[in-house]
Amino acid sequence: MQTIPAIDLLNGQAVRLHKGSYEEVTIYDKSPLNQAKKFKDAGFDHIHVVDLNGAKQGEFVNLPHIKEIINELGISVQTGGGIRSFADVEMLLDAGLSKVICSSMAIKNEKDWLKTLEKYPEDMILGMDLKDGKIAYSGWLETAEESVESFLSRMIEAGLQEVLCTDISKDGTLSGPNFELYNDLKKNFPGIRIIASGGVSSLEDLQKLAGADIDAVVIGKAYYENRISLKDVASFNL
Repeated sequence: MQTIPAIDLLNGQAVRLHKGSYEEVTIYDKSPLNQAKKFKDAGFDHIHVVDLNGAKQGEFVNLPHIKEIINELGISVQTGGGIRSFADVEMLLDAGLSKVICSSMAIKNEKDWLKTLEKYPEDMILGMDLKDGKIAYSGWLETAEESVESFLSRMIEAGLQEVLCTDISKDGTLSGPNFELYNDLKKNFPGIRIIASGGVSSLEDLQKLAGADIDAVVIGKAYYENRISLKDVASFNL
């Protein structure tokens, strides 16, 4: 199982939100580059970066910080937040991003999202954020009516290879992942790569996800709050 450390960017700083609330922000590092260097020094060559300004405002405002991480450290980055069109995706790939995560765009601009799946199937990740069992978008402020099963089935037919799934009720809570959710996804959609996100609080959580054959997991608050060491997180990548 691949472990992917996360940096959430808000106003150029590395932060974490509690359950997606922009009113509950913790600043962990004023320098995203400094934080990314810690990950590289611990042996990670791929990280997860979210532009929280972009997710809320629909513009990719923290891109200069992400490009600095890629260019200075030579690590690969998957990113999401603020991506609304096919042109946005191409701009990010041209800027050096290795993978692009789309959530709101997949719901609100399905035509362009399907176009990206057709042209860049290996570079695209569906960011599927769930709120009370429904797909949430626009900074988790709105929810879609179509069921998860129906939507995922359609996307897989269109070429989707990878989904990053976050249970919003678990995000930033350190209360443990929604294991039932990930087990169901893996059972119902065995052909796609599943990245778990939200709630990881301990080494035991990671071991349980790995035991369930989950492909990858994003690690955020558990590391920042010293619940788990980078050494332990990195050990799953060996």
